[in-house]
Amino acid sequence: MTQSVLEPLSADFFPADCPVQTVPVLGSRKWAWKIIRCLEGGPRRFSELRVPLGAITAKVLAESLRSMEQDGVVSRTEFAENPPRVEYALTPLGRTLLGPMDAVCTWSRANLQGLLEARAEYEREHENEHENEHAY
Repeated sequence: MTQSVLEPLSADFFPADCPVQTVPVLGSRKWAWKIIRCLEGGPRRFSELRVPLGAITAKVLAESLRSMEQDGVVSRTEFAENPPRVEYALTPLGRTLLGPMDAVCTWSRANLQGLLEARAEYEREHENEHENEHAY
């Protein structure tokens, strides 16, 4: 068996204009994927979004929606009613994320057991390391 030698990775491996660095919701925002899924069926009010997102605080939801609006993934519509009403919806750009999200979900379902087993094995192998960290 021949072992190939890999070239070292350079500091400029990712170019400064790499689009991945500016993509809005790829993992950097904990709630973004769930918010997108909640908006998939159509516009929702802030209070409606909080129901399935249970553990999210109002502050974090507001920050997440604002950030997603800034990225052009979510739109915010204010209605001149009494009491005031605001709805959030996916933009056409936001809707383009549904396909990739479905692919990630499909992959996750297909590989969930393997992921859980790998995590459990890692924990077993590193159990003593964690105990030693807390000994000090």
